Amino acid sequence: MRQARFTLAVFVVAVAGALTLNSCGDSSKTSSTGNAEANGPYQLAVKIDPKFEAGSTMEKLSKAKKITIGTKFDQPLFGLKGPDGKPRGFDVAIGSLVASRLGIPYENIEWVETVSLNREPFLQQGRVDIVVATYTINDERKKVVDFAGPYYEAGQSIMVLKSNTDVKGPEDLRGKPVCSVEGSTPAARIVKDYGANLVATDAYSKCLEPLRNGQVIAVTTDNVILAGFVDQNPEFKLVGEPFTKEPYGIGVKKNDDKLRAFINDVLEDAEKDGTWKRLWQETAGKVLPTPSPPVLARY
Repeated sequence: MRQARFTLAVFVVAVAGALTLNSCGDSSKTSSTGNAEANGPYQLAVKIDPKFEAGSTMEKLSKAKKITIGTKFDQPLFGLKGPDGKPRGFDVAIGSLVASRLGIPYENIEWVETVSLNREPFLQQGRVDIVVATYTINDERKKVVDFAGPYYEAGQSIMVLKSNTDVKGPEDLRGKPVCSVEGSTPAARIVKDYGANLVATDAYSKCLEPLRNGQVIAVTTDNVILAGFVDQNPEFKLVGEPFTKEPYGIGVKKNDDKLRAFINDVLEDAEKDGTWKRLWQETAGKVLPTPSPPVLARY
């Protein structure tokens, strides 16, 4: 009887394994269900032996079972370095999703801190494979890198001390010291369009102390980034409504059209099967309402 039970158990395992392997095919259109056990902090199923076009970036990364992703380390809700040395947030979850569809488990992702000024150079130099770092898609950046997405649309906003009653919108910042990150879209806009005196830094987290001690009157960047800081620092508040549209994209090397198309397929599938919504609610959605995913800008 024991022998019979053992034989039956082996048969069941063998059949299950065969079904799993047979379900793996060309992953040019990926499925967010995957065919492996959920993996990593975001519980994403890793594709088993996905097949890609020979010579493509996807094939190279999939065979290596490793990917290097540039992201922010200092932005609550989107990319904040944790006690284990790894970042957490919505950007990190989206990067992990792309990796999982390449057949790369979470533990094989190398996270590289990528600030606003070095996103394009890191892609051009091959220091990272993709960038998921609150990275606004715009025509100037598209001259040197390409974008998949957008996967989220933010808007520029303003953060001040909670006691401040003078600043109600960007028009109130003319001639005033305002902190933002050098090389970022919000920094350029607040100077060009609203006449603020920019106090530049290389990371938004470095704007917090100058705001506390009165060196600057406000901090400006995307509303979702500032919302994360407000959530952790109750002495701050957001004022006014977002006054721009900032579509966040995933940066890839210029002219890597196949990788860009693959990532867009991953994002499209994640929206359809609810993975995008789940990842949002488990990260930024703990503070912010759940939006509708933006329409992909395939080009």
